Amino acid sequence: MTFTDALLSAPRPVIMEVKRQDADGTGLLGARSVTDVVAAYEEAGAPCVSVVTGRWFGGSEALLEEVAASTRLPLLRKDFLTSQRQLERSRELGASAVLLTVRLLPGGVLSRLVDHALDLGLTPFVEVADAAEATAVPRAERCVVAVNNKDIATRERLPGDLDRSSTLLPAVRATGTRCAVSASGITDPADAARLLDAGFGGLLIGTGLLRAAHPAHWCAALDAARERPRGPGRIPGQTRPARR
Repeated sequence: MTFTDALLSAPRPVIMEVKRQDADGTGLLGARSVTDVVAAYEEAGAPCVSVVTGRWFGGSEALLEEVAASTRLPLLRKDFLTSQRQLERSRELGASAVLLTVRLLPGGVLSRLVDHALDLGLTPFVEVADAAEATAVPRAERCVVAVNNKDIATRERLPGDLDRSSTLLPAVRATGTRCAVSASGITDPADAARLLDAGFGGLLIGTGLLRAAHPAHWCAALDAARERPRGPGRIPGQTRPARR
């Protein structure tokens, strides 16, 4: 099953992330091993796992290799990938999908990397931060298109802006992608529920799950939030209409 199919067919489409530290350098694993974290994610029903190999977050290729040895779930390699060789290496290490960041890649390079990923059997997980970037995604119908709620210009050290997801969802849908994802900065299960109910096909959550008592407890809170009736249409970060 492809990364996209696994996510879209999941009753709870949450990509659960493994990363060693947050953007400020604070450790996130504590006394747990990588295998412990992956096992907890499987127990919580993760359809896919994201593995942060970027150095900002204490990552490495060895981390991806370790996670791949611990699970058969589809894996996303999350890093600033810019070359075809990095895509080939990602597949060798066990990835099923690869992060491609529109802000970092000129149009021609992005197009070539999307094509190469598809040729390798990898799902391009293309990250956007504004509407212009969404329109630049090539072959979007074969990609996951993800809104990054954090800003790479600040090394993702500031809180996530979930309003970005609510604003960009129509533009992401207009690309023709089968799967729109809201990624990063999601910590509250109630916010996660509203994003899914608004129409996102999946969420990518790392720090919120890694800091939870147990990912299964966080997911249970998400399920409960989705079952509660809510008012129409409001997504986290949206401004309420002014009273007249």
